[in-house]
Amino acid sequence: MANRSSSALPILCASFNQDNSCFAIGTRDGFRIYDAQTGRLCYERSIGAFSIVEMLFTSSLLAIVGAGEQPSLSPRRLCLFNSTTGTTLRELNFLTSILAIRLSRKRLIVVLQEKTYIYDLNSLAILDTIETVPNLKGLCAFAPNSDGCYLALPASKTKGSVLVYNTMELFSFCQIDAHQKPLAAIAFSPNGMYMATASDQGTIIRVHLVLQATKSYCFRRGTYPSVIYSLSFGPSMDAPDVLVATSSSGSIHVFSLESMLNQSKPTSLLGSVIPDSINDALESSHHHVIHKTVPQGVKSHIVVQRVDKAAGPAAPISPSSAIRSSVFLLDQGGHFREFSINISSSKDLSWSLERESNLFM
Repeated sequence: MANRSSSALPILCASFNQDNSCFAIGTRDGFRIYDAQTGRLCYERSIGAFSIVEMLFTSSLLAIVGAGEQPSLSPRRLCLFNSTTGTTLRELNFLTSILAIRLSRKRLIVVLQEKTYIYDLNSLAILDTIETVPNLKGLCAFAPNSDGCYLALPASKTKGSVLVYNTMELFSFCQIDAHQKPLAAIAFSPNGMYMATASDQGTIIRVHLVLQATKSYCFRRGTYPSVIYSLSFGPSMDAPDVLVATSSSGSIHVFSLESMLNQSKPTSLLGSVIPDSINDALESSHHHVIHKTVPQGVKSHIVVQRVDKAAGPAAPISPSSAIRSSVFLLDQGGHFREFSINISSSKDLSWSLERESNLFM
């Protein structure tokens, strides 16, 4: 299936809110907010092209950034917008283009190419400025529900190192050397205890225990060098159970974490002497793939909305529970899909497409 140019796709940006109950899209005409549970269009405003639209949970507060296609919608201007009144609450202007925005109930994060700003959301007082390596894609991850509201940013131009920053107490928490190649995607678990990373030229996804700055799990996606577009943990505030990813091949990758928690891990000495190419391959049995969920090369965003655990006939020998998850997938071609994904205690995968909608029809 041929790759499609991003300029020909109807969606310029897409994001889910912090609890994955809604999603926002930016187009060349304006921006829209949808209820992810029902697919209902909740809000629409047609005033020009937008490159960033971020929600604050289900509140009326939006952080929006223009795509620069109209003089009034500069990519260097952040607008805090009230969708209930249709009015601008505050604007912040920067010297270079804004590449990413993240929100929590107490923090506003603004990512530029070589700087990241941390604001108090209520007063909009600037709290700190982080000098970063060139971050051309605005790559970042934010854990708004964690005690530290952890922020992850690339820490190297040449390899996949990650800076983890505590945005509540305003200090650099740790640096994790995750990959030999630069990063393509980062994601936190809801409580901020775990962080998943993928490099832009590799087949390995790694999951790290943030508090110890150590690698917990590794997964080999196969030999095809597709680029990971997005990563998402299950919604549990405890240890993670499921990790999902989308890639440029158009596939969904599903990783079972829960079944690994009770397995012994290599000691730090053993882990240090086994090459990553061998050590990572040991975890491949926990990886499943759903092929051709979106056209190849079309960027997609994935989140795990719900995970249920139920003992049943899927585990005739082991009493452990099966994992049943609901996954939302939004692609920049304008399609929204919900998948039901089941992983049995014997690690068998089954899935079904529960619903699909074209946002522009």
